[in-house]
Amino acid sequence: MKMTARELNRATLSRQLLLEREPLSVPDGVRRIVALQAQQPASPYLALWNRLSGFDPAELDAAFTRRSVVKATLMRITLHAVHAEDYQMFRAAMQPVLYGSRLGSRFAAGRRTPADAEAVMAELLAFAARPRTAAEMSAWVEERLGSEEKDGAWWGLKAYAPLHHAPTGAPWSFGVKASFVAAGTGPVPTGRQVDPEALRTLILRYLAGFGPASVADVGQFAMVQRAPVRAALRALDGAVEQLQGPDGVTLYDLPGALRPPADTPAPPRLMAMWDSILLAYADRSRVIPPAYRSVVIRNNGDVLPTLLVDGYVAGVWRPVDGGIEATAFRPLPPAVWDGLATEARSLTTLLAEREAAVYSRYHHWWAKLPEAEVRLLPTLP
Repeated sequence: MKMTARELNRATLSRQLLLEREPLSVPDGVRRIVALQAQQPASPYLALWNRLSGFDPAELDAAFTRRSVVKATLMRITLHAVHAEDYQMFRAAMQPVLYGSRLGSRFAAGRRTPADAEAVMAELLAFAARPRTAAEMSAWVEERLGSEEKDGAWWGLKAYAPLHHAPTGAPWSFGVKASFVAAGTGPVPTGRQVDPEALRTLILRYLAGFGPASVADVGQFAMVQRAPVRAALRALDGAVEQLQGPDGVTLYDLPGALRPPADTPAPPRLMAMWDSILLAYADRSRVIPPAYRSVVIRNNGDVLPTLLVDGYVAGVWRPVDGGIEATAFRPLPPAVWDGLATEARSLTTLLAEREAAVYSRYHHWWAKLPEAEVRLLPTLP
């Protein structure tokens, strides 16, 4: 079966609950979406607001407090919010990547070795049995492993060790100054060997939330090398099926997974910074037109909050006095502007209760945008 580019786009939108908001609980919604980018504290909230009907941010606060949803360093070595039941397998699948990157040259700068990290791991997790600030954790690590380079050892261990971020308070559960608590998920993996079962589980969860996808897409999502991904897919023979992408590349998916027709309507959305659909594929043209990729994904890795129109990025947005400022990279019809205005009114209500000027530290990028149509989407009809 060969899929068109628009069919792939609609498959992504349906799996990611972006064709229609669904009445799910926060933990169930997070499980369906697989993983929410969480380096910016507001982004998981805005991601769920885009996807769940009647979303109440207090429910995500409670999920973080109960740890039914957890925030930790996972895919692409960045912060994600995931369902607690997914964390252990996702972390195990990431073991070779975390080992190589976070116990690598920077960790070794103070003459430390991976064995040094493994030797203190049990004690480190015991220290973090209750929430500890980053300063406390850094001081603890420095005392045991030394610090010829500021925070060098802690920089590695805070991503490598099985640690969750502990909620620190308003407005979005997590603030700029992080706290950490042990994940409590049992023995810590060692070495850089791939855990085949964990990788197969991650791939199946990824395909459920983002498929159909290529080997390169899976590798991009998790920052896992392609050879073990291919081996895992071969081992899943019968549990996955092969399709053909519009460029002839082999795609993998779950048998019977939902793949809506190409002409399925896609409502406009105001997407969070770093939303997962913008980063979960090697071929990002599934959602981002190539001409806009360098505009919305900046050279330092910042991913701007975007307008999603007919399933594709069509511009960016930011809160300003009086409403939401929308910058459209191409002409949009009146009905789309009306739809964006409806979304903006709902979003400003959410932000008013939390952080009206969300993402304001990133506004410097707006001076570098190309010429485009800019409209204020007011808070009142």
